[in-house]
Formats: sequence, C-alpha cells, structure tokens
Amino acid sequence: MKCLLSLAMLATVVAADIDWSRVRPIEEFDHYWARLPPKLQALRQAMPNQRVINGQEAYPGQFPYQVVLISDYGSISALCGASVLSNNFILTAAHCVVDATGGIALMGAHNRQNNEPTQQSCSFSSDGINIHPQYNPTTFRNDVATVRLNIPVVFNDRVQPVKLPAHSDTRTFSGWFGTVSGFGRTSDDSLATSDVLRYTYNAIITNANCLERWDNNVDLIGPQNICLSGEYGRASCGGDSGGPLTIPETEFSLQVGLVSFGSAAGCAIGIPSVFARTSFFLEWIEENSDVVVEP
Repeated sequence: MKCLLSLAMLATVVAADIDWSRVRPIEEFDHYWARLPPKLQALRQAMPNQRVINGQEAYPGQFPYQVVLISDYGSISALCGASVLSNNFILTAAHCVVDATGGIALMGAHNRQNNEPTQQSCSFSSDGINIHPQYNPTTFRNDVATVRLNIPVVFNDRVQPVKLPAHSDTRTFSGWFGTVSGFGRTSDDSLATSDVLRYTYNAIITNANCLERWDNNVDLIGPQNICLSGEYGRASCGGDSGGPLTIPETEFSLQVGLVSFGSAAGCAIGIPSVFARTSFFLEWIEENSDVVVEP
C-alpha cells in the first residue's frame, strides 16, 4: 500500500484533506517556549513576524524533498517542515515531534491548500517518531528526529529524497550560499502561514562568526550547529522549523542543516538562523532510518 494520492489521481481520497484551521506553527506551543531561558519567556506575548522572510515563492517542484509536517497535539496540530530521506522516513527537528501523538507528512505540495495531483499524504504514529536520545529542550542540543511513515511514499517528479553529505565530507560549508524553504508565516501583521512553498537564501557563516552574534553563548552554538547569515533580513522563521537548509551541488541539492532556532527578538533583525548540522548526525540518522549514507 502506498501513501494517499490526491483526487486527480485517486478518486476515493483527498491527500490534502487536512483541517488547516487546527494547525498552528510549532512556536505557539508550550514545549517550544519552555526551551528558552526565563528572561526570554516574556517574548512569547510579543511574538514578532514569523516566516521564511524576505524570500520568494518557489516554482512547483523546485524542492521535491520538502515536507509539510503536521504533528498532532490533542485538539490542535503543529506546523513544521521536514525533508524526505527515503520512501519510509523523513528528517525533522526534535522539537517538532516531541510528545506528538502522530500526524501527517504532506509531500509534493506547492500550494498545500489545493488538491494538487502531485501531493501525497502519509500518516505517522508516535511509535514511528525517533527523537535523538540526547535532545535537550533547554540548550537546543541534538535537535534532530527521524519519522517513520506508516506507508511508503512514491517517488516522482515532485517527490524525491534529499541528498545528505558523505561521511568523508569534511567541509564546514562556510562561504557557501544556503537555501532554506518552508510554509511559515508571510506577513508582519498576520498570523497566517504561507499556503505556497517559499524560500530564501543567504551566506553560511563560520561558527565563530555565529557565536559573536549570539553573545558567545557556547551552550547554544556548537560543532553540531550550522548558521545562516541574517543579512538583509533574510531568514527562516516560525512554521519552518525542521525544514531543510541546502546548498547546490552539480546535479542535486545537498542538505547541510535543518531549521532549529532563531532569535526570539525577531526574524528580520539580522541575527543568524541556527540549524542542526546534518553531517554531525549522519551515524545517528543511519541508525534511525533505512538511509545508507555514502562513505
């Protein structure tokens, strides 16, 4: 049995049949804010604009590894991003699925509200969620998770697995231009998230430069992180958590990070966005999925 396809391909089921009125960015949930130091808790009551900010709409199929991740928390659900690892597994941030009872992974979507022929909807259960055992919600350490889909996704032009760095790839990627994509909020004065997939790009900076912008907080920024410059106000933000940071290689996009956190003071203020560095977690990803990473 395969993941459910949209009405244009399978007349009995609507793949995008999701009650979006129940879906909120993960940043609106208590467990997300519990991660922040006490002095920043008050910022929850004055949340700034949250979005893939100062970016642009993707063209259909531009990011075939992009996943819309809907994690269930009782009467409401959390919106995050993720990336396709294989037919059976996706990769996301630990804080996107911690304590979730299950959910839905939507692949192949350009406009998540529309019943597009390319969309595939796969459910997942709590027993399919693999959170890094050393995930620390206070220091943001080990903010990675894999999720096993209940049924396999079918690869096509709009749904493809992302490429991970090889074990032998020792590049830090600083100086490369990284691209981050997602369905996060799109307006300074609206809580609405984006219906269409958007992306933005900026330079990947060294961890030393990132630390400088984060007040040299070594509890937050370490070797397991990779940072994207916040120059020109371009950044990932709320609703984009867990989504992929990629760089262009010759014939494919290489996922070098996944969205972990940004400044609680605002997404467009120029503070670097911080990602979990995928090359740091390759062995763990292999052990908690069916992916085999190149040597």
